[in-house]
Amino acid sequence: MFFSVVIPVYNRPEELADLLSSLVQQTEQEFEVIVMEDGSSITSKSVIDQYQNKLDIHYHFGENRGQGFARNDGMRLAKGDFFVILDSDVLLPKNYLELLKKAIQVRGLDAFGGPDAADRDFNSLQKAMDFAMTSFWTTGGIRGKLKDPTKYQARGFNMGVSRTVFESTKGFLDPNQGEDIEWSIRIKKEGFRLELVEEAFVYHKRKNTLVSFSKQAFSFGRNRVNVSRFHPDAIKLVHWLPSLFLIFLTSMVFTGLFELPVFHIQLLLLVGWSLAVLIESSIRYKSFSVGGLSLITSIIQLCSYGAGLLVEWVKKRIKG
Repeated sequence: MFFSVVIPVYNRPEELADLLSSLVQQTEQEFEVIVMEDGSSITSKSVIDQYQNKLDIHYHFGENRGQGFARNDGMRLAKGDFFVILDSDVLLPKNYLELLKKAIQVRGLDAFGGPDAADRDFNSLQKAMDFAMTSFWTTGGIRGKLKDPTKYQARGFNMGVSRTVFESTKGFLDPNQGEDIEWSIRIKKEGFRLELVEEAFVYHKRKNTLVSFSKQAFSFGRNRVNVSRFHPDAIKLVHWLPSLFLIFLTSMVFTGLFELPVFHIQLLLLVGWSLAVLIESSIRYKSFSVGGLSLITSIIQLCSYGAGLLVEWVKKRIKG
């Protein structure tokens, strides 16, 4: 068996059902599915029962230990040669596994990370959040497009490793604090080939509100600092850009009161960036309303991530 698909789930049976439905439709059929229920109070057992005759599916319930450790348990139970790790809130295009298998074999990959996107049927807010997480104007596009695919750090919603990689590295070291980025760095440091497979994208069906999206982005900023506990070089200049954006916006309150010439320059830069976000998003999703929402989600994403990184970095410095 080539693929084992490992899915941790926590209180999300409806999302899991949608993901399993997309797995049934895969053009590549040589795979098993391992669902790791991470101590949920709302279990997915009834959903699993509906797919017993449609997929080679295995269900395991364990105590709540965090998605990183649930994934490790799933990989220990897996029978395939290559483990594909997915979050329960994603959907797969029909040729996802087929394209992934081809890339692994042709490029000789030991591990991979794939991007996420918004399906045409997603609502306006989901599309706006997708833009904020994938656009050049917010994240530099590093979650989905890189000139050098070897520089990619895989994310747990869409990543995978060979059995050899898992057995050598022992999987995730942390349950849920940038554990995917930490493992990606460690995989590369041990000499394995991990690359972005751009064509192996998933549709990321986020169900965030603007408030929960902000909290999530804040935690992502904190997580980057947590990763630096394992890898001191994990924080690069690019990761400080959201914090600089937050400082830039905050400073406009003071320059607007005391340094009008500086404020006018800042305002011009902000307007230019805002127009770039509005235009690109409106064109990408063919909707001006999504473009307007994307401006809001982009500001939230940058400020929240930047605040999370700053807060956690200061805490780390104080602790020594």
